[in-house]
Amino acid sequence: MTTIALAAPAVLALEKRSNAELEEVFLRGATPALSSIAGWEWRGLNTPPWFRLLGIKKFIKGFYKDASGQVWGYNCPVEQNGLREPWIARPDDANPRRFGFYTVSPVDPTARDNRYLHALLLDYGKGKNPRLDPSAGLRDYLVQVDARDPDVLLGKAYYAAGPLRLPTFSFFILERHRRAPDTIVR
Repeated sequence: MTTIALAAPAVLALEKRSNAELEEVFLRGATPALSSIAGWEWRGLNTPPWFRLLGIKKFIKGFYKDASGQVWGYNCPVEQNGLREPWIARPDDANPRRFGFYTVSPVDPTARDNRYLHALLLDYGKGKNPRLDPSAGLRDYLVQVDARDPDVLLGKAYYAAGPLRLPTFSFFILERHRRAPDTIVR
């Protein structure tokens, strides 16, 4: 597991694939080990090109384990420089803003959010975010692109609106970036 400052060429190639192609990759993906993602921050790329206009094309996701063993995650905004430029957290890399917290667990086949049984579920509704935080409706599914390579993950986002689970028609790619801090301040 190496840490590099820029996205790997394979990640940039994956980002250029169509939603239909990404769906095939996603369906063939493997379940990531919780122990493989906890304790790390990951460079993230939202695949829709128009996310650049929203200022959310690039991001960082972090994962950590609490004292009880539950895996949690968070998001950090990053500078929206080019895709071949470094991921630099905002307001600065040493003190990034962490928001949009979520729990991480294997998909429970008996739960409402059980669309992809081979994935991990990132459940923002259980993330203890502020009461009116719109991220609470997000439900992301996450797979490992290649069962032999734990450093590249593919996510697919849905939005919970009451009992409905609405597809967002967007994928995101995560690539291992750096060790997460030992203590996460919310």
